Amino acid sequence: MDVLPLVALIAASAVVAGAARRTSVPAPLFLVGAGLVASYVPGVPDYHLDPHIVLPLILPPLLHTAALESSYLDLRANIRPVALLSVGYVLFATLAVGWLAYLLIPDLPLTAALVLGAVIAPPDAVAATAIARKVGLPSRITTILQGESLVNDATAITAYKVALAAAVGEGASWSGGVEEFLVAAVGGVGVGLLLMVPLHWLRTHLKEAMLQNTLSLLIPFVAYAAAEQVHASGVLAVVVVALYLGHRSWQVDFETRLQEAAVWKVVAFILESAVFALIGLQLPIVLKGLGEYSVGQAAWYAAGVFVLVVVARFVWSYPATYLPRLSARIREREDDMDWRRPLIVSWAGMRGVVSLAIAFSIPLVMENGEPFPARNLVLFLTFTTVIGTLVVQGLSLPWLIRVLKLPGRDAQAQTLAEAQAQNAASQAAEARVEKLMRDERNRLPQPLQDRLRTVLERRRNSVWERLGQPNPVTGESADDTYRRLAREAIAAEREVFVKMRDERRIDDEMMRTLLHKLDLEEAAAYREVED
Repeated sequence: MDVLPLVALIAASAVVAGAARRTSVPAPLFLVGAGLVASYVPGVPDYHLDPHIVLPLILPPLLHTAALESSYLDLRANIRPVALLSVGYVLFATLAVGWLAYLLIPDLPLTAALVLGAVIAPPDAVAATAIARKVGLPSRITTILQGESLVNDATAITAYKVALAAAVGEGASWSGGVEEFLVAAVGGVGVGLLLMVPLHWLRTHLKEAMLQNTLSLLIPFVAYAAAEQVHASGVLAVVVVALYLGHRSWQVDFETRLQEAAVWKVVAFILESAVFALIGLQLPIVLKGLGEYSVGQAAWYAAGVFVLVVVARFVWSYPATYLPRLSARIREREDDMDWRRPLIVSWAGMRGVVSLAIAFSIPLVMENGEPFPARNLVLFLTFTTVIGTLVVQGLSLPWLIRVLKLPGRDAQAQTLAEAQAQNAASQAAEARVEKLMRDERNRLPQPLQDRLRTVLERRRNSVWERLGQPNPVTGESADDTYRRLAREAIAAEREVFVKMRDERRIDDEMMRTLLHKLDLEEAAAYREVED
């Protein structure tokens, strides 16, 4: 691909994603729609989704980012529903959707139908997390969906390889498929376990934040490539490493964390935006390849496959939710499972770019030299299933949550827990500071001692103040007003530094040093708490 079309794609995707943030529509849907429209605008080049780029170069950083932001402890607490969806459901959907598609579509071989089933089986990691954040799902449902989307790609890719081997005539058996799955799963986890400790050690021992963040950008590609090199699951290797690094991110210095968070936000934003725009841009390519199938026939088959995909998730989700609760031990350990929760999980099965990338990797010919049966139809059905789930389920999910009146996160309880944690931490900090200041080596002038104690007290009280009554004039809490005034004070300092630079009273290097200190102070003490 030429550089100019690539730059145009990234720039246009970023603009559309930025515009979507000002609306109630999740950004993935906005981007897909924009891609569909742009695909028929004269002068827009054909953007072909290359699986050799998507799988090794785009999927690892997206999975890495999602895993870094996931909670290892929450995933461990929900390991059963996550495993049932990420492994059990994907295999069930591969077989069920493949078999029913074989019955629905005349002249579609069973092996090709199973390839289709594997391709469209996994819900998408990016779509699930993006829409879950937008609609404010309860934390346990979000954890389950995120955990499923982190692992299910590995299951689907392995199932696809087995089905494809049978379809192209390389030979495949149930025992061989199970063996390949186990090798991929165990190998991927094993590679991740081998890499995570030395990579974390390297991160904590590099002394420069720039080097640490360069390493951070390389880690997902290293993990993926190392696993794929030994025919294991690169997806699982990336997820295992990222979960470990995210769980121990507190051991990295603050400057690295600040830079890393900003860098990965930009990377994720660019890749997510471009990926969903690319999905929409594939429509002309897919339609051109329909061949012997008319658009009417293909549309009928697409509607049938879409219904099969949606129904199959319901068929799996409810038994997978309630059958384990026949165990008294599980009922005692877990809260009562509201029927609305599996309904939301079932409806939140949006497909995405991974399915399309796998579909485009289907070979043109089989081992005997004949064309792969119905390859173009499989591509079309994958495309329509991805679009259908993103549009139909993605647009209706917020409405469904409102209708079901599913309780969201308790903001008051979260603030109270935050205040209690901050209070305990501040007390420990004050005790340590008082002990250190009794040592002659740590003596400070009284104004600096008072300032240090004031900072600690301010940090302890700030969260409690959010629980208090807001200002009757502005509606702000005392903490919000303090943060706003503090930012105004820092802004005034910045203006002075810039003015002094412009008057040549200080040089640019000194101005950048002073501004960097202000940036750190604002980030550490006065930044707004993100939703």
